[in-house]
Parts: sequence; C-alpha cells; structure tokens
Amino acid sequence: MPELPEVETVRRGLEKLVVGQRITAIDIRYPKIIIGSPAEFCQALHNKKLLSIGRRGKFLLFNFDQNLTMVSHLRMEGKYFIRRSDQPIEKHTHIIFQLASGQQLRYNDVRKFGRMQLAKTDQVQNLPNLSKLGPEPLSTDFKLTDFTRKLLHCKKAIKPALLDQTIVVGLGNIYVDEVLWLSQIHPLTSCYELTAKQAADLFQNIIQELTAAVKAGGTTVRTYSDAFEHSGKFQFALHVYGKEGQPCQRCGTKIQKIRVAQRGTHFCPQCQQAPV
Repeated sequence: MPELPEVETVRRGLEKLVVGQRITAIDIRYPKIIIGSPAEFCQALHNKKLLSIGRRGKFLLFNFDQNLTMVSHLRMEGKYFIRRSDQPIEKHTHIIFQLASGQQLRYNDVRKFGRMQLAKTDQVQNLPNLSKLGPEPLSTDFKLTDFTRKLLHCKKAIKPALLDQTIVVGLGNIYVDEVLWLSQIHPLTSCYELTAKQAADLFQNIIQELTAAVKAGGTTVRTYSDAFEHSGKFQFALHVYGKEGQPCQRCGTKIQKIRVAQRGTHFCPQCQQAPV
C-alpha cells in the first residue's frame, strides 16, 4: 500500500500535470470505486476546474472550484497517470477523467481496492475516514510532547499503534518496520512501556525517515510508480523491511520476520530486544 512518501510523491507529480485543468467528461468503468452515486459523481465534477491537490495522511485531495473536493485513497495498488485521448486504454484502468486539454487523467488499479468520494471542500476534515486522523509527521502539528503523551496512554503494541493513523498519520508496514529498527524498539513493545528517550528517538526517526523517503520519490516494492510512471528509489535505502535472513546492518544478526497485527514484520532480534 502506498504510504505517506509515495502518496506525497504522486501528489507533487499530479500537481505539475493537471492543476488548472477542467474536467469535461468522466468514464467510470468500475463503479464500486466511487463512494456514492456514480452518476452524481460525474454530474458534480462536470466542467469543474482543478485548483490544487492536497494530501491528508494517505488520502489525496483534489480541490476543485465551487467548494468541491474529490477524496481519493489509492489503497493497495492504485495509481494515476496522464495519457492522450487517442492512446489505448490499459488493462485495469477503471476511471478516466477527460480534460479540456484533450488529455486524460486515468486511474489504474489492479486490485480495484481504491476509492473516490466527493465532499464540500470546507467539510472534508469532517468525513469519517479523515476526522480521527492524527497529526502530519512532516508538519509543525507533530509535536514530541503530544506524541509521547499519546504513546504512554495507548495500550497497544507499538507497531499496530503506529499503523492505526491516530497517533501520527502516513506510516504503513514498510516505514513502521524501518523507524522501529532505527529506534531499536521491538515491534511488540507496549506503548506505555516506552521510555522518554525511546519516544524521542522514534519521533525524530519518523520525521527523518519520511523526509528522506519523500526526497527519494518513495519506495517501490511491487508496482508503485508516481504520476510520471517513475519508480521510487528509497527501496535501496531500506535497513530491515524485506531483509528476512539477511544480516542486520548494525550488528550482523540475521533479520527475522514475524506477524504483528496481521502484518509481516521485520526486525533485528539483537538490536530490538523483545519485551520481557
């Protein structure tokens, strides 16, 4: 699933490619991607001008004129790209936005898990999927004191706590494994058992790792690509994710893989001591 660095990279690419364009028609080939009425979705977006593209956690926010926003979640393998109208429609392309320029913005999704929903721009933050989201880790809203307080009041293990998007947004399986390795915290450690130093280390590593991943264009593990159809480069900088059986870069111990919160989880048993 695309995480914050990948979604942010897609946002930046789309911002260069389609902001300022007007929607002239929409071809919905798989209606279940649309939350609500597909017909109303098409009618509402007809002739609307795209003013900007924002992001909240892993959600893309396509902000149109007349106080209208399309909220898009890529889920596992959703992606956007631009094509000329005369180019063949690719397999797994499910939504096609015809642009006034003559180009098309196409949404492609092998698994069909992605979703799109319309909302009033000034009401987007009240949507159920967005209203409970935690702070953005690359913004000034992400504060160590609040982060530490939330951790100490959380009864979950640290990995599922970081995945649930309420303490901080944007982290998924890849980056949680990475920041826990960097912070030398076992993924099953209870949040309330973390020391102040561990919380502070984790806080800084979240910021630094996500910043570096955004700069590298994200991580391509399976099929992720940005709006220009470029792969990310951060997979070459991963320390632990996908490294099962390989030596830890810090101590040489073989990386192990277990399941935590139904997710494959990579860690170093030496550097990240299991809780007693």
